[in-house]
Amino acid sequence: MSGPRPTQTSLRSETPASFALSADPLQPERLKQTLLNQHAGALATFEGWVRNHNEGKPVDRLEYSSYPELANKEGAKIVQEAQERFAIDGAIALHRTGLLEIGHIAVWVGACAAHRDAAFDACRYIIEEVKRRVPIWKKEYYSDGVSAWVNCHQEAK
Repeated sequence: MSGPRPTQTSLRSETPASFALSADPLQPERLKQTLLNQHAGALATFEGWVRNHNEGKPVDRLEYSSYPELANKEGAKIVQEAQERFAIDGAIALHRTGLLEIGHIAVWVGACAAHRDAAFDACRYIIEEVKRRVPIWKKEYYSDGVSAWVNCHQEAK
């Protein structure tokens, strides 16, 4: 891990729980800092990256689109559910919108807890439910010049 180690005074006793869409690049180190918590002994994160292929086709870039009002409402509901189901101290999930290039982070999820099992379980729950329930659409731009909208809910795991 690079960067400065947080001081004891920078650790909060409460951690946020939220979901957001972002048109700006995601900054994992900054997001991790928002989950620092005095009670937490574990942080589980997931980063979904733009890959250069899908179902045998070479992909050059992606475009994500969403219905923000519904996406933010459903995403917040999922994070709240994770807080109720698992013994976590906080969780954050962000999903990009707009054009993304290969290697960009499309989605980031972090969950902190006193112990790793709850952090892993909550992180997994959030990403699976976001992929399944949040109205986000993906357009793939292929290397042959063709593009197509892909249903994120039907994506391979």
